[in-house]
Amino acid sequence: MELETERLILRRWECGDADSLFEYAKDPDVGPIAGWPAHRSVDESLDVIKNVFNGKEAYAICLKTDGKAIGAIELKLNGHADLAERDDECELGYWLGKPFWGRGIVPEAVRELLRHAFEDIGMKKVWVGYYEGNVKSKRVQEKCGFRYQWKTENVDVPLLHEKRTGHVSCMTREDWLERR
Repeated sequence: MELETERLILRRWECGDADSLFEYAKDPDVGPIAGWPAHRSVDESLDVIKNVFNGKEAYAICLKTDGKAIGAIELKLNGHADLAERDDECELGYWLGKPFWGRGIVPEAVRELLRHAFEDIGMKKVWVGYYEGNVKSKRVQEKCGFRYQWKTENVDVPLLHEKRTGHVSCMTREDWLERR
């Protein structure tokens, strides 16, 4: 499945995206703030494509101009999400390569994935979180209309073997309909 916005194509990850994924995921300013270590090789990026970005609703964020994967966005469905406990709720996650920061790309992708969640797959609520200090992610969530819910201290960040403060927000279908 492919989703489209004015500037973006959100499509399934392909093995051929490994070089592009590595190019952006090796940056220490990208992964660690989101809770995962910077990639160390193209092989590691390929493994992530095969074993992490393989969810039913996992997409590569691509500019329409060249189709190259520059980030990731996913709706983690129940059973694969930390925050969603019902089949009609899911959790949103995203990241973007640093050269593309500050252009409104993630909010554009998030808005399309929210539309998809509520219109196409029947979600009633979408959860999203960020770790303390991830101001860019917080800003995306505010811009897109998520409502802040709570803060949790000492959240496990297993891929980095540390604990952080986490912040959680959500959007209901009703909230989304009001914003359209």
